[in-house]
Amino acid sequence: MRDLAPDILRQRLLIEGLNTADIDSQAAEQYLLGVAAHLNLRTYGKPIVHAPGGAGKEENEGFDAFIPLIDSGISLYVWSKQRFFAAVLFTCKSFDAERALQYTNAWFGASQLEHRSF
Repeated sequence: MRDLAPDILRQRLLIEGLNTADIDSQAAEQYLLGVAAHLNLRTYGKPIVHAPGGAGKEENEGFDAFIPLIDSGISLYVWSKQRFFAAVLFTCKSFDAERALQYTNAWFGASQLEHRSF
């Protein structure tokens, strides 16, 4: 992928995993607040958590969540039945990806975890 804005600092981290912890809307909100604090990323709003509540396919039921950061944002997607999650950290400030992975692994009790920085 060609860098269209080399003068803009961007760090992106995609984390996907299989969770053993039960995740409800409150847990999704707590994860977003917790990972931002753990990485010293400043928030300027409360997390927003959406649950389609039966509007889509049963296997896709779960949560879509986002927290705005002063330096961009963090998104979280949870498939409850599949016990699968994906988090995307997109910042205009550098952060320690290893700390993000460790925090996320522990929070979700991940039995498997994959990631990609880009």
